Amino acid sequence: MKTILLILVGMCSYLAITQENDKSNIEPYNLDGVWELKHQFIYEDNHIADTILNQNGYRQVKMYSKGKVMWTRYDPKDNNEWFGYGTYTLKDGILEERLEYASGPMMKIVDTTKVFRFEFILDANTYQQIDINEEGHYYHSENYVRIK
Repeated sequence: MKTILLILVGMCSYLAITQENDKSNIEPYNLDGVWELKHQFIYEDNHIADTILNQNGYRQVKMYSKGKVMWTRYDPKDNNEWFGYGTYTLKDGILEERLEYASGPMMKIVDTTKVFRFEFILDANTYQQIDINEEGHYYHSENYVRIK
């Protein structure tokens, strides 16, 4: 009887562990964290035509937490300050960011574009936000790597 009980406990433990592992593969990756722009893609006919690498001290960082987004950009060639803060939603492969507060140059853009909408591809340590034109074609993407 003890042998059967030990076998049942072992099987239950095995099933619980394998179901937990299977569950982790099904759940989407978490966007919360700190991300740094690695590079950008330029598309032609929905295919990557060029890659733009960060150069000469250029740095862009985004932070996501509990539905909030904050980002900043430093470009030694640009005297403007670039930063913003707002909310985001992520649903069905679409990332929407709504900036509530931003630097002066960014507020001029926010006045004309209230919601920034991207196709979104996420894995454990990278994500890509892809701009889509009026015809539904990719034309630009920002590609990030998780740093925290």
